[in-house]
Amino acid sequence: MNRPVTAAPHWRTPDSVPAIMRQVLYALLPAGACHVFFFGPGFAVNAVVAMLAALATEALALRWRGQPLRPFLGDGSALVSAVLLAFCLPPLTPWWITATGAAFAIGVAKHLYGGLGLNVFNPAMAGYALLLLFFPAWLTHWPPPRIGDLDYQALSTAQTLYYSLTGTLPGDLTLDAVTRATPLDLTKTRLGMMYTMDAIRTNPVFGDFGGAGWEWVGNFVTLGGGWLLYRGIIRWQVPAAMLAGLLLPALLLWLADADTHPSPLFQLWTGGTLLGAFFIATDPVSSPVTGRGRLLFGAGCGLITFVIRAWGSFPDGVAFAVLLMNAAVPLIDRHTRPPIYGHRRPHGG
Repeated sequence: MNRPVTAAPHWRTPDSVPAIMRQVLYALLPAGACHVFFFGPGFAVNAVVAMLAALATEALALRWRGQPLRPFLGDGSALVSAVLLAFCLPPLTPWWITATGAAFAIGVAKHLYGGLGLNVFNPAMAGYALLLLFFPAWLTHWPPPRIGDLDYQALSTAQTLYYSLTGTLPGDLTLDAVTRATPLDLTKTRLGMMYTMDAIRTNPVFGDFGGAGWEWVGNFVTLGGGWLLYRGIIRWQVPAAMLAGLLLPALLLWLADADTHPSPLFQLWTGGTLLGAFFIATDPVSSPVTGRGRLLFGAGCGLITFVIRAWGSFPDGVAFAVLLMNAAVPLIDRHTRPPIYGHRRPHGG
């Protein structure tokens, strides 16, 4: 009996790219809802703008490269990059800034390198880094959390949308009335002014460990990351190594002088630490393929994040840390690859 024989590969993964991307988006939903609850509807506005800009750029890039729109436009990868970018932007960000970051992420960081699976750098972090360098003042407009005894004017959904579309606040409102410094920014600024951590933490933007509101967002990010680990969509090495690379030096300095160094718990529950560990650094395309390589990559991301926070010019350093380690991935893969069966490892390999 003649049986048809198909070409390799014969082993099929149970999850397609669209299915994996849907799982990532589902895992981000609780954290997104928590973000809106504590910091207002601006996150939802940013996410919608970023997704529209990402899909439009994806379609244009595919046409320019002579590729069909289907199935690439519907694989969900552009949507994941857009939502991750929205998490990094202040809720009060004009739409054209959000759209610029999303367009750069998809058009340059993704398609300039050949599209999905070929990009060297994490697209969302590339887009955010561009905005941080080109529009630094706009990216400081963070509202305080809608909890505690904070004297500020919370914007309604209509007012937030008006600001996103026009870049101006309605009526006689000013940015000083609706925004506050983030915990990371406040800590870096006041440590430079010789304040102690105990004095800095009296500000109501701080919570039990990190930033008020940010702790809950981090809780839901961790919950989503745990779901991805359970489903086998991400591996444990990058999150574990990144958190260790950040928290171990933070612990050492905090034990040496707690007055001038934030605690490891503050580093964990503030800024983009948990989002970076579970959703950004774990990008399978721009991270190493070997287990040892993932450990090195994650540890480097955490350590560079700590160095930037402690001594750099930016309050947070997750985006730059991930991008720098993205550039080192080919070298990491080369020196951590297992030997081929029956062959000796080449000298220096």
